[in-house]
Amino acid sequence: MIIGLNGLWKENDMSKNGLPLLIHRAAYLFIVFLLLSNVVCGQQPYRILVSNDDGIDHPGTKVLIPELSPLGEITVAAPSKNASGVGHGTTFPGPIPVESWELGGVKWFSIEALPATCVRLALTSLLSEKPDLVVAGINKGANVGVITFSSGTVACAREAAYRGIPAVAVHMPREKTMDYDAAADFVAALAKEIKAKGLPPGTYLNVNIPALPKDQIKGVLITKQDLRPSDEWYEKRVGPDGKAGYWSIYKVVEGGDPKSDAWALSQGYISITPFSIDQTQFSEIKNLENWEIVNPKKWSK
Repeated sequence: MIIGLNGLWKENDMSKNGLPLLIHRAAYLFIVFLLLSNVVCGQQPYRILVSNDDGIDHPGTKVLIPELSPLGEITVAAPSKNASGVGHGTTFPGPIPVESWELGGVKWFSIEALPATCVRLALTSLLSEKPDLVVAGINKGANVGVITFSSGTVACAREAAYRGIPAVAVHMPREKTMDYDAAADFVAALAKEIKAKGLPPGTYLNVNIPALPKDQIKGVLITKQDLRPSDEWYEKRVGPDGKAGYWSIYKVVEGGDPKSDAWALSQGYISITPFSIDQTQFSEIKNLENWEIVNPKKWSK
């Protein structure tokens, strides 16, 4: 392009319309500036932050790196050890130890903190540039229905959504043999589409992928959250120390509404459920505005 513009410059050395040569050269330099600006912008890397609640060494996270790397620059920030089931708990107060290293062009941060705090720390203090996408997972264990409120992996994605960053939390049901390869391939395809189309601010995706070979997965469904209580209870047992205690017994909910995440996953479909950080029940605002307690004269006496 610059060679062509040099030709343009030479062509305009003898101005045919009487304009001074200086103006032609200024116009040329301006065009070159625009072209170089576009080149620089085009080289700006797409940044992806990867996290989880299963720990920095979790294979479900490591398998994502080669799949996501072709899309851009990858950074991993995750708990130094497993922290499953802690929901959106935060590490506070006190210092938070962080170890970091670089391997194969990927920056790793091992953080002694709960999952949501790992993402918060990365976004606010560890990264020099805000990521374009946060991917949490691939989690060992399905997270469908209201149990998502207890998921540290979902909390990682939610923490990003707080700051307007597109995010996705990915899960697979627990099986004796966890083959994450097909799931990682799907996550990369989903990330590519998010890169192209984006997500509305405050929106994040909860994805559950069947623990099946790729050719046995029936397809992809956009679903809603199953609202049934989680299938969980506590069983009294005597521990190795001879003391009695209660152990959590949990089963992933299945079936239910065919439009729900629980049904889709149990039937062999990949479930994608869009979540929002806005928990306001707008349909209830008008009703509450008519309550007597809203009138100060009713409660201020």
